Amino acid sequence: MVFHRPPLVCALASIAVGAATAPALTAQDGYRLPPQEIVDILDAPQAPGVNVSADGEWLILSHRRNMPSLADMSQPMLRIGGRRINPATNGPFNPSLTTGYSVMRVEDGSERRVELPHEDGWGGASISPDGQKFFMTRATSEGIELWLGDLETATARQISRVQLNAARGGACSWMRDSQQLLCHLVDPRRGRAPEKPMVPSGPIIQETSGRVGAIRTYQDLLKTPFDVVLYDYYMTSIPTLIDVGSGRTTQLASRGVYASFSPSPSGDYFLVRERVKPYSYLVPDGRFAEEISVVATDGDLVRELPGKPLQEATIVGGVPVGPRNIGWMTGRDHTLTYLEALDGGDPNADVAYRDRLMRLELAASPQEVLHTEFRYAGLSISESGTGFLSEFDQPTRTRRLWRVPMDDPDAKELLWERNSEDRYGDPGTPLTMLNDEGHRFVRQDGDWIFLTGAGASDQGDRPFLDRFNLETGESERLWRAGTDSYETMVAVLDDDANRILTRYETRAEPPNFYVRDLESGQRTALTDFPDPHPQLSGIQKQFVTYERDDGVQLSATLLLPPDYVEGQRLPVVVWAYPREYSNADVAGQVRGNPNQFTRISGYSHLFFLTQGYAVFDAATMPIVGGNLANDTYVDQLVASGQAAVDKLVDLGVGDRDRIGIGGHSYGAFMTANILAHSDAFRAGIARSGAYNRTLTPFGFQNERRTYWEAPEVYFNMSPFMAADQVNEPMLMIHGLADNNSGTFPIQSERMFAALEGHGATARLIMLENESHGYRARESVMHTLAEMVEWFDVYLKNAEPRRITF
Repeated sequence: MVFHRPPLVCALASIAVGAATAPALTAQDGYRLPPQEIVDILDAPQAPGVNVSADGEWLILSHRRNMPSLADMSQPMLRIGGRRINPATNGPFNPSLTTGYSVMRVEDGSERRVELPHEDGWGGASISPDGQKFFMTRATSEGIELWLGDLETATARQISRVQLNAARGGACSWMRDSQQLLCHLVDPRRGRAPEKPMVPSGPIIQETSGRVGAIRTYQDLLKTPFDVVLYDYYMTSIPTLIDVGSGRTTQLASRGVYASFSPSPSGDYFLVRERVKPYSYLVPDGRFAEEISVVATDGDLVRELPGKPLQEATIVGGVPVGPRNIGWMTGRDHTLTYLEALDGGDPNADVAYRDRLMRLELAASPQEVLHTEFRYAGLSISESGTGFLSEFDQPTRTRRLWRVPMDDPDAKELLWERNSEDRYGDPGTPLTMLNDEGHRFVRQDGDWIFLTGAGASDQGDRPFLDRFNLETGESERLWRAGTDSYETMVAVLDDDANRILTRYETRAEPPNFYVRDLESGQRTALTDFPDPHPQLSGIQKQFVTYERDDGVQLSATLLLPPDYVEGQRLPVVVWAYPREYSNADVAGQVRGNPNQFTRISGYSHLFFLTQGYAVFDAATMPIVGGNLANDTYVDQLVASGQAAVDKLVDLGVGDRDRIGIGGHSYGAFMTANILAHSDAFRAGIARSGAYNRTLTPFGFQNERRTYWEAPEVYFNMSPFMAADQVNEPMLMIHGLADNNSGTFPIQSERMFAALEGHGATARLIMLENESHGYRARESVMHTLAEMVEWFDVYLKNAEPRRITF
């Protein structure tokens, strides 16, 4: 029998200005259920996940359970090196929800269920480059198994009785021939897991010697010498080739702690990045030192490359000094590229060029390909050898895209330069494809490439597919989503982009997959996933725009319950997440699409619609001012919140006595600030938040200044510093295993203690075995029960305010 501790609940009922009498809640209530309407929706079957083959001929549908149980989330977990590992499986701590698969032929929509002997533990499916088969993994109490599926016959079998090591992430990947998998295996001779010594061997020591090292806060780091022992034990793997037909294995290298082991495009060589000691107690393993080399398929060393040093001292907003981002060049058999910073990695340095891109042939010296004025931001290459290089300047938010002939990079040509925050002016991103060897290229047809984008406009997002002529700059629109639906492109199904696979939905129809013929305009349904909650089909939805007192344009989606009667004033939940912008014009641009189907799941605030509330969703809270935007963070936040309340009252939907505010993560930070510095809202809900910015002293979100550079900004933005001003009830919820870098659980614990010390009305729920988001069915149900009860008491049924603000 498994026993679970109930969620830790701390409740304080005090007399707050204008607050209702607090409910009688004990410190430990156990796990609770929300109203039955919510339970029914959460337990309803959900649509499967969908994976598309590279050639567009097959779909794999992954069937899933809705939520893991608390017992699933209570399995052993190691938190080491910035990772979360299940020691029983030697894989990531991520309880599987997949119960099986179906395969669907796109040509005729025929679907067959894959025959499997079990219905638990399955991982994601990966389709081979030739589009004929797929592999998947299955986690068991003995470890992680490797399975192979056949798309044509919808059958599957286990390949080779090996135990995969997935602690570093994906354990296997396809080789170019579709006949072999490159996998990381557990060493069968490694022995039993090490046991923690009863007596420590010595103190834990860290030292600094005058080196500047501004490091942001990270979770799950190595903390003790024994953590280092555990890290080596679980992260050590043996790179191995597995023939999917015979199951024969070929060891490629000796056991080691590998960051990556990636094949060259030709398949003849491997780029090896092996983590080496000393490790760090300050940063996750992605910043550990690495030895880098190239080896042949027989394991022989071909070339040693410059290693990566331990990265504990990177400047905030900067990049490491020395070679970085080394990898194989697309379209070349065995050519490497890497980057070098020309500004010492310092974004504040006044230099003509930030980065240079280097090319390295295995038997030659490195050569500079080009240099960039801004920070390098990516390179994609077409099969004809044309590169598309992006560079980005964070202070001005300027993004450039260059056309670069890779054989003559000096002839590069600027395609466009734009403000990255200007969604309306986004021309799209070059469309890529996987060829039959599994390599990703920019899709090019003569002088034309294809562009895809969100299609943002003042009427909402309308995704598009364009053709763009590289010689003339001419753009031709091939497809754009309609105005009465929301449709996104999933894949192009033929070479000239006449047929595309889309995901189509409306306010009344759940998302389903369709094949669109762009020449005839015909749309053919592939899937027919039902409405998961038909009882909510009458939800009313409208897009609303309004203005802040400083002229900044704001927007939100107003959702009303199915039985809403026009003119009726309801309790309203405003849900938001602040974002920083360089100027007011881009801050006021519309996001989202009101025609999207309203899917309610998890611990969503939209469940309030089942309880007689209206929801003002995704209410924009722009913080305008570029790199100095946070200097006026609180003032702008309060102004945006007040504008939302005024709009709801003007619409006749809400009244000032029954409007609440809520948010998750940075939205929780927003909620606490608004309650501390404003009386516009009656109560608040803050989930997984941070409230004291001095605990993230080397920057947070888009703030790049440190606490010591801008102490007044950190102080003024922290609602912890204004806890004595919070005079509206606030519910806080936090996962005790929060893995987000800035939201350690102590943030909520200390904020609650501050509220308690000043006589506020507050309640703190700490969820065991839950991370930044909450997954276990028991935790999700309890979270929703707490949210509904809190707003029922302090919002829906609250007495009118005795004091007018």
